[in-house]
This record gives sequence, structure tokens and C-alpha cells, in this order.
Amino acid sequence: MPENSGSRSSRGRTPETDVIDFRAAEQLLNAGDPRGAVKLLDEVIAVHPENTAARLLRARAFFASAQLRPAELEFTIVLEREPDNAFAHFALARTYQRQSRPDQAKRHFRLAAALDPNPEYLKAARFDS
Repeated sequence: MPENSGSRSSRGRTPETDVIDFRAAEQLLNAGDPRGAVKLLDEVIAVHPENTAARLLRARAFFASAQLRPAELEFTIVLEREPDNAFAHFALARTYQRQSRPDQAKRHFRLAAALDPNPEYLKAARFDS
């Protein structure tokens, strides 16, 4: 890979650039700019498609910007790699819920609660119903 000469192209990226962009994307998402976060993460994932943390952050950013189909795809990819990721199950369930797909949402809410007894997950799972 060529050295980074200040270019933001995929070929001119360094591992440091990727970490900086990942952290900047976290900050953008926390500051209410999910579309800005997606733009940064697109570059990181283009170079590191196997990076599950970047995919999970991009899924959250898609969800926050109401891009529900891309969010669903990213959460699904994360769960293919980490089937025991309770947060990803919960977030995918919320994505399905926002798409008016209650049966799929319920399944993933329950998986999240089974993997992690987080009170929010347990409440969403509604095991009593």
C-alpha cells in the first residue's frame, strides 16, 4: 500500500487515518450527525470490510439517519460474524420495529434479552406476552 500523501483515497490511507476516522465518526454520531459518520465509515469499511466494529457503528449511524434498509443489512452482517452480540440483536429488532415488522423484531428482542439481561432488552422482549 502506498504511503499516505495527504490523500483521502482508499489507496492512500494509513492505519492511523482509519482509527482517526473511526473515532471522528463516533463523535459525529454522538453529536447528531449520523450522515457525516456514515461518510467517514464508508472509507474505513472500503479498506477494512472485515472490521465488525466499524460496521456496527455504521449500522447505528444508518439507523439514526432513518436509513433502515442499510441499517438492517449492516446489523445482519455484524450478527453473521458475532451471533452472540446482544446489542446488535437489539438494534436489529428496533430496525425491524421501525419498519413495521413486529414478528422479526420480537425474535431479535428476545435473542438480545437471552444473551444479556439488560433491563432495556428484557423490557423490549416482553417475555410475558
